[in-house]
Amino acid sequence: MEFMPDFKLHRPATAAEAAKLRADTEDALFVAGGTDMLVNVRRGIEQPKALIDVTAIDDIKSIAEDEDGLHIGAGVTLRDLATNELVQRDYPAVAQAARAVAGPTHQDYGTVGGNLCLDTRCLFYNQSEWWRQSNDYCLKERGEICHVAPGGKRCFAAFSGDVAPAMLVYDAEIDILGANGELRRQPLTELYRNDGLNHLTLEPGDLVTAVHLPKSLAEQPSAYEKARIRGSIDFPLAGAAVRLVMDGGKVANIKIALTGVNPYPQVVKGADTAIGKPLDEDALDALRENVRKQAKPMRTTTVAPWYRRRVVGALARRLTAQLAG
Repeated sequence: MEFMPDFKLHRPATAAEAAKLRADTEDALFVAGGTDMLVNVRRGIEQPKALIDVTAIDDIKSIAEDEDGLHIGAGVTLRDLATNELVQRDYPAVAQAARAVAGPTHQDYGTVGGNLCLDTRCLFYNQSEWWRQSNDYCLKERGEICHVAPGGKRCFAAFSGDVAPAMLVYDAEIDILGANGELRRQPLTELYRNDGLNHLTLEPGDLVTAVHLPKSLAEQPSAYEKARIRGSIDFPLAGAAVRLVMDGGKVANIKIALTGVNPYPQVVKGADTAIGKPLDEDALDALRENVRKQAKPMRTTTVAPWYRRRVVGALARRLTAQLAG
């Protein structure tokens, strides 16, 4: 690790103040738990001139239920999300995903907003300064070449958050507060783009303040699982979330989302073709192959892309079979 660089620390008391600070301050970043960002800062990957600490903003730390569904503040810790009885009962995949993030200490500090906005990761990016310098940096960090795909000008760093796919299968929406004080709500899917270099659609000053899970999908069975090298701490090599409703032995509703195998958390297309049909072995195999075709892992980890593609298909198949059973 490198020494922590000099920067100015701001600690606003309101979300509006935080958003305005971010827009008005050059090279500033939001920080909450900092379990990933501060590691990147110490490695020289991120070099902010200022950090805006949002942990003093009480308005983004609650979980509340009303007739519309469950409303989760972006400042809620992953530990509180994983242990919340409403989340466990009504949106089980979300609780499982929060529980799967890194280790217990990380969950005590990491937040919902931080995990949703997690930077993309790559073997050639998440390294020390001297390592990256000796390898000519990369397209994502001060370089001009993608070491994963040298022939192109696109970054394939993978999104590796756990919570996003679990929320996506429940059609989650998010609130974003802009620097002008305007609060807007949009589908969680619209937070991401398929670009490892610039994977978030947020503008400078935009602050994610809350996530909303709809009441109409509450209590529908779901599950999340990921594969990782070290079970106690690592980011997902591949992860899948599944929401499945069966009726009379046939699929009534299904949604699948993936993480770790693309630059964004991906909702699997075509899963709804199983609706109205029984989930026999052939149907489960077809689902698995559909997932594998849409997963596009690259050489961004120490594990081969073909293996991650096979694993994510197997995870989706297994979770679907378990929920059906």
